[in-house]
Amino acid sequence: MKRYRSEELVRAGSRGEFQLRSHDSFKISERTSLWHWKSRDIGGRSALDYLIHVEGRSFVEAVLTLSEEAFPTRTQLHKAEPKRELVLPPAAENNRRVFAYLMQRGIDRRVIESCVRSGLLYESAAHHNAVFVGRDESGVPRYVFLRGTCTLGKPFKCEAAGSDKRYSFCLSPEGESRRAAIYEAAVETLAHLTLEGRADKYRLSLGGVCAPREGEQRRPFKTPPALDALLARKPEIQEIEICLNNDFAGRWAAEHIARAYQDRYRIIQNLPEREGCDYADLAQEKREAARSRAAFSR
Repeated sequence: MKRYRSEELVRAGSRGEFQLRSHDSFKISERTSLWHWKSRDIGGRSALDYLIHVEGRSFVEAVLTLSEEAFPTRTQLHKAEPKRELVLPPAAENNRRVFAYLMQRGIDRRVIESCVRSGLLYESAAHHNAVFVGRDESGVPRYVFLRGTCTLGKPFKCEAAGSDKRYSFCLSPEGESRRAAIYEAAVETLAHLTLEGRADKYRLSLGGVCAPREGEQRRPFKTPPALDALLARKPEIQEIEICLNNDFAGRWAAEHIARAYQDRYRIIQNLPEREGCDYADLAQEKREAARSRAAFSR
């Protein structure tokens, strides 16, 4: 800071601290080099942290600056990469593992069969993942989400390269509907349809929600691109039913989604009643309870 930002440094009292002329709530220790920006509640201990979090440089720009190398402009550093083409994973000979996995999660067989017939779901040949497909108005695949069918260890979840989140996995209603229900993931979309038993509305997976972790600094909210795109394509929709997970991230996202759309749409908050659950959890519990009753009645 003394070498490159001396004009910005102002000594703050006699405790070996400096502050910035432009941000008087920014303090840096001369002895330890630890810094803290009180008004934004962020801090760090290195020049790299400072360049990234205070001056807003990218990681590459910050490293090049500290290496005393001339670096290109931001626009040169962030050249737009060629858009990758979405390639559907080759399909397996059958969908046996996908059926077994989803039914074990409590999804009704008829719901799975309907998705398979519609080309929205199949099993991949290489790793036997469940492949959830999002299609555009012409039926062209534009989005793919892969979900591992192995129930041991941490589950595999991944969006395929080239996916366009505006066309995330979505189930259409039978007939006309003015309501769109939104979920965090495709499995929860199928689970809620299983629980309700009615294909009476659009059911849209957002492909996850962007929310801070509990206790972390709040971040700016961005409306989900999948929901914005669906509402633009379906102007008849007048109601948004929020069916996100009942955890901190889901509640945070639900609150901000409701606030963002409440002036234009009727909002229905419909998170699972039990804290910490999603609709896939409830569908699985209902299936296991039914199996227990059947076994007890034998």
